[in-house]
Amino acid sequence: MSAPSAPQHPVTVRMFRQRLSATPRGARLARRLAVGQLNAWRIPYGSDVSEAVAMIVAELAANAVTHGRVPGRDFELRLGLMTGSVRVEVTDSRSGPRPPGPMDVQAPSPLAESGRGLLVVDAVADRWEVLDREPPGKTVRAEVDVPGRLPRVRQM
Repeated sequence: MSAPSAPQHPVTVRMFRQRLSATPRGARLARRLAVGQLNAWRIPYGSDVSEAVAMIVAELAANAVTHGRVPGRDFELRLGLMTGSVRVEVTDSRSGPRPPGPMDVQAPSPLAESGRGLLVVDAVADRWEVLDREPPGKTVRAEVDVPGRLPRVRQM
């Protein structure tokens, strides 16, 4: 009789981490840094994965700047090249109500001028979630599968 196998966790192959000013300029820079880092990891500009990550970073960074901004505090972008996927994490310092999670995102009214960012993340990411952070703040984590790499074993 053999022992039951332990759940396997994804193996992080590469990491990127950058703090950015909670301004529109910081949000634009986050997107540029993300696609540049993916290219350095041999996920080329313009590929489906690169485009998906660019959209996710753009939306999450814009949300961090617009809704998660605390004067004098930055937001943080983290990228991880995992076995089978790219993980994107954007962390801000604002406490208070959390944004809706994957099962709670609702479309705004057709004439609304905002409120579609998490719908884009929900449509483009293979998995995503909202996490509380200590000290106050939150992290939105999203993953995009990378075809041709070993598939993920664990669900978020």
